[in-house]
Amino acid sequence: MRLFSFPRQTAFYKGKVRDVYSIGTDYLVMIASDRISAFDVILPRAIPFKGQVLNQIAAFMMEATSDICPNWLLATPAPNVAIGKKCVPIKLEMVIRGNLAGHAWRTYHEGKRVLCGVPLPEGLKENDPFPSPIITPATKAEQGHDEDISKEEIIARGIVTEKEWATLVSYTTQLFERGRSLAKKQGLILADTKYEFGKIGNTIYLMDEIHSPDSSRYFYADDFEKKQQTGEKQIQLSKEFVREWLLAHNFMGKEGQTVPEMSDEWVQTISRRYIELFEKITGEKFIPEKLSEEETFSRIVATLQSLNS
Repeated sequence: MRLFSFPRQTAFYKGKVRDVYSIGTDYLVMIASDRISAFDVILPRAIPFKGQVLNQIAAFMMEATSDICPNWLLATPAPNVAIGKKCVPIKLEMVIRGNLAGHAWRTYHEGKRVLCGVPLPEGLKENDPFPSPIITPATKAEQGHDEDISKEEIIARGIVTEKEWATLVSYTTQLFERGRSLAKKQGLILADTKYEFGKIGNTIYLMDEIHSPDSSRYFYADDFEKKQQTGEKQIQLSKEFVREWLLAHNFMGKEGQTVPEMSDEWVQTISRRYIELFEKITGEKFIPEKLSEEETFSRIVATLQSLNS
């Protein structure tokens, strides 16, 4: 994906997955690429239509949760493009977990019973539901790995105030409840997810993406209980299957490790899994759409002009 230069552009940031352009002081253009990352490493091959999947799920979910809290999104002029309000990021990932999976399970399996200052019940198996969802935040690192952090550390470091923390917890809890409700209607369980927030003045806004396979983990609901009882592996609709593949090839993003080769077949498998999640969670048919760079650019410029008119 080429880099663009937009009218009134003031800054550019290349993230692991997204290219982000600052326009003046008010707007951001966020282009979701087909890059894929795991263990904070960008993998060597792009995944067809992944950017479109992430962008369109995020837009769908922003609309479905807009009554809970303000969000940054203003327009989606192209399949993989979102334009929204420029916020000052709060350097936290608000991770919320309804089930013991992923990083939480790996921590639990090591024998630890506290995660981000939150006590974990004894006697749980992988993917078991918690008695009630738990919030396990992480610091948002500029480079390298994000780090687990407790509420007490967040307040002590001045990342947010007590009042702001209470607002973040309220928004996170309500968004997760809505996400789980939407997932249930589609025969899915939203096991865990993360939210990112920012501020304009004193107002907190939901930013980035929500309830996508990059930020969330889903299970199929119909045979979840049976699989838990028999010890059979749950089928996940998330990026965890990519992490598991990397782990099986002895890669965890650590220094000196080499990313395993990704075959054409494996790349297409990942693409199909992303498309499957889009269709399962939205209930809509995925329509692949590839615009030329020129068309993408012109649509973005036209939308920015309309926002400034």
